[in-house]
Amino acid sequence: MEGPRVYLSALILVSSVMGSNRGGARRPWAVTVPYTAVQLLCCSAVSEFSKFLGFTFSALLPLVNPLGDALVFLGLIGNAPPAVYRTLARKIAIATMIFLISIEAAGTALLKFFGISLPVVQISGGLALAAMGWKLLNEEEPEEKEQPPDVDVRKLEQQVFYPLTFPITAGPGCIVVMVTLSAHASLKGLLPSVAAYAGIAAAVVLLCVLVFICYARAPEFAARISPQTVHGILRLIAFVLLCIGVQITLNGVEAVVKTMRM
Repeated sequence: MEGPRVYLSALILVSSVMGSNRGGARRPWAVTVPYTAVQLLCCSAVSEFSKFLGFTFSALLPLVNPLGDALVFLGLIGNAPPAVYRTLARKIAIATMIFLISIEAAGTALLKFFGISLPVVQISGGLALAAMGWKLLNEEEPEEKEQPPDVDVRKLEQQVFYPLTFPITAGPGCIVVMVTLSAHASLKGLLPSVAAYAGIAAAVVLLCVLVFICYARAPEFAARISPQTVHGILRLIAFVLLCIGVQITLNGVEAVVKTMRM
């Protein structure tokens, strides 16, 4: 008779535990595993987002160079009202954002169309970035351009994309950066890749905000910041660009070595 009693006691114990779980906290074995997996995915996505945000912003900043280009923009516009500066700065910032994000979205597809592998893009793009950083690091201080005597505002508005956006604001170097980083971001998983692309886009938006601020207030910045100071800031960021290019090149070489071993 002890067998049925033990079975009945165990059944009562299990039913009491299940009843307490219904009114209280959930069973830990039903929550811990999914919650941990979601938490790990979120941490990985946030890590990729922040990494590519800083990576893209640091790589594009010395190429776009909002402060330095603001001096060139000032020389092209001349003695125009502040409203003209704000209007042109807003249009150029929006055009730059659309231009760079479009390259990010279509860059990988173009590489697949031409049959170019991602490690090759990483190596060549990293070498190109390193060469740009080295060139900017050893570049002579640019001479000030003469201000044109007459400025046609309507003609400048028609030239918002070319040449004010490309190549003055975002030149060929920015194309290399966007294609390289886009190819580097596509090597991740689904969620990390989406977070990486979002980080690249967020960096582009932040950079375009800086372009708008610098271009809109170009006369004020020119009166407060000397060209020598701008040149010094560019030298410091150029060294960061050199380091980023070397790192991307090493990542591409590592991917090629792993492919050869397989």
